[in-house]
Amino acid sequence: MKRLLACLALLLAAAVPASAQDILIPMDKQQNDHLKAYGVTFWVLEQGRSVDWLHNYRGGSFLTQATGKLENELRVRGVSYEKISGAKTAKIISKIESPSRNMSTVKLEKAPEIAVYAPSGAQPWDDAVRLALNYAEVPHDIIYDRAVLNGKLREYDWVHLHHEDFTGQFGKFYQYRNQPWYIKKQRKAEKAAKEFGFRKVSELKLAVAEKIRGYVKQGGFLFSMCSGTDTYDIALAAHNTDIVPAEYDSDPVDPNAMKKLDYSRTLAFEGFKPFFDPTRYEHSNIDTGPPPPQMRDPTVDYFTLFDFSAKWDPVPAMLTQNHVATVKGFVGQATAYNPKFVKESVVVMGKAPERGNVKYIHGTLGKGTFAFYAGHDPEDYQHFVGDPKTDLSLHPNSPGYRLILNNILFPAAKKKKQKT
Repeated sequence: MKRLLACLALLLAAAVPASAQDILIPMDKQQNDHLKAYGVTFWVLEQGRSVDWLHNYRGGSFLTQATGKLENELRVRGVSYEKISGAKTAKIISKIESPSRNMSTVKLEKAPEIAVYAPSGAQPWDDAVRLALNYAEVPHDIIYDRAVLNGKLREYDWVHLHHEDFTGQFGKFYQYRNQPWYIKKQRKAEKAAKEFGFRKVSELKLAVAEKIRGYVKQGGFLFSMCSGTDTYDIALAAHNTDIVPAEYDSDPVDPNAMKKLDYSRTLAFEGFKPFFDPTRYEHSNIDTGPPPPQMRDPTVDYFTLFDFSAKWDPVPAMLTQNHVATVKGFVGQATAYNPKFVKESVVVMGKAPERGNVKYIHGTLGKGTFAFYAGHDPEDYQHFVGDPKTDLSLHPNSPGYRLILNNILFPAAKKKKQKT
């Protein structure tokens, strides 16, 4: 086998003209701006050219054909790159394809159509994904309830859920109920519910959640962070009951709500218990909550990415590509997931080693996939209402933000048969 691979490498090198050159965009610690590297890769796909994503090779590097236009784009965006010969490319591919190496090559073929589900007026810095997309210069649309209910999801390959409260409890920001921004948000949501023929906001949000579920089942790619993850599954589980306190919708919680929860409808979580206290700034026991007082120091809060087989587990391997194995922790309304409520079918991709709390997960539903990433902002340890936005030009090599951007390239990958 080794002799055969060596011969193949020589044939590949001989088949490529000596003058041919490729561009290698390294994603190890030699990269000047990891986040913009994803944007350049997306840009190449938009030009109608393919890119090879080299999993586990120098941090998940990108390889594509060299052009003057691409080199100029890389220089303008401040992305490190190496110009290599066809012979060098053949040697790299031969190394990656060796059965003894935990590496693989995945071809990216077409730039995916991307949408962010977010309300009008939401600022980009309210959501880490929009920050990442804007900094990396990745084009995307903003859609919300009307677009989802009118069937617009079918136009997109990848959808991210803004930090939405799909339970209809307005984020459980009850302490801010007298603030003008809260009152405006509530009135706007209640008006939208009536326009679509729903009695209250929770019914509108359930209808949206069901549309999104159908989108995934038919082959869509779904990504979400923070409260957009756990409230989504809570809403689906509560489709036959009322879990919303009267303080939010003027009628009480169903006294038999716990018995009526249907976990078969959820994507990632089961067996959890919603919190019915309107003043509690937390939706359920899915979330492990903010770290204990002794863990509020961000220098000692972190999670570890699991190591997957690049050849046999291509999806989780793709979603965990990074230049480090340990990533800084960060809190949010959903900080981390209690492992006992994560479905057995779901793949855990990142976990806090000391506490065992789950941070990053992936799963499938029908023909589609989803990835949930707990926490609010990977470079703002504990974000509060009114805090200034994160300036990603100060964090161009952020491992936490890389996990977000891995997901936007996922739909561009040429489908391979997975091990059964």
